[in-house]
Amino acid sequence: MNMKPRWMYLTLACVLLLSACGGQATAPADTGGVAAENKPAETIIYQSEDGPVEVPAHPQRVVVLSNFTGHVMALGVPLVGVDKWAKSNPRFSEALQNVAEVSDESLEKVMELEPDLIIGESKTKNIEQFRRIAPTVTISYGKTDYLSRFIEIGKLLNKEKEARAWIDDFQKRAKQAGEEIRAKIGEDATVTVFESYEKALYVFGDNWGRGTEIVYQEMKLGMPEKVKEHALKEGYHMLSLEVLPEFAGDYMILSKDGSADLSFQDTETYRNIPAVKNNRVFEVDARTFFYNDPVTLEYQMEFITSRFLGK
Repeated sequence: MNMKPRWMYLTLACVLLLSACGGQATAPADTGGVAAENKPAETIIYQSEDGPVEVPAHPQRVVVLSNFTGHVMALGVPLVGVDKWAKSNPRFSEALQNVAEVSDESLEKVMELEPDLIIGESKTKNIEQFRRIAPTVTISYGKTDYLSRFIEIGKLLNKEKEARAWIDDFQKRAKQAGEEIRAKIGEDATVTVFESYEKALYVFGDNWGRGTEIVYQEMKLGMPEKVKEHALKEGYHMLSLEVLPEFAGDYMILSKDGSADLSFQDTETYRNIPAVKNNRVFEVDARTFFYNDPVTLEYQMEFITSRFLGK
């Protein structure tokens, strides 16, 4: 199965199409009472959760103060500032080499970057001050599911069609891979996604990044009953090493943070877990696996498919 990031080609094709049409910007169907023909071609009206916001139709200097960096990257929109989590992601490092690290407290630094659009979360600090610098939009992280969130950011960046095209392709590929994996490991086989972070262990439900959306929602792989009971509703569950075997599936994906205490892997409790004894634990750098943006999702699907199918 070809796991190359097809979204790159989709994005390029859509950009070329827009260029061929002269780059004419059109406002969304709902323009908040502003007629599309009366809007300058350079801006659109985005219906944010805080009300309509006039934003650039083709932003060229975007600052992201939250974990939406991968969404913006996937749509080919230029970035000038991102948060520390994005800057520390090895999968993003090359693309963000010349992009500044900022936070919701670095107002002066953001101002110096002269952004034409700022994107944050609902909990981002100093939002009113950022709005004086450039059009600023906040998006609540847990308000929509992970794919709807990409569509929303696509609307904000005037690239909704590109976002929807990627989602359609992504879901088709994930479904096909899931069918192949279940055929190989069995329909009843279960998978646990867990993480070592600092001095704690966590297991995850089906919507907390770390590949959980792909494993459970798209590929339809089985979730252990203990994980369903304790992590499905909240998204994650902290546990001790002593009870980890109760949460362990037939296969395990271990997201390892570099600062974590990994001594648990040397214990008899861990070594006696069947998935460990059968070499069915797939380890990955947590920094590349945290989120569920399209760039990360592409890597997660490539990793999961290659480990389960050997592709």
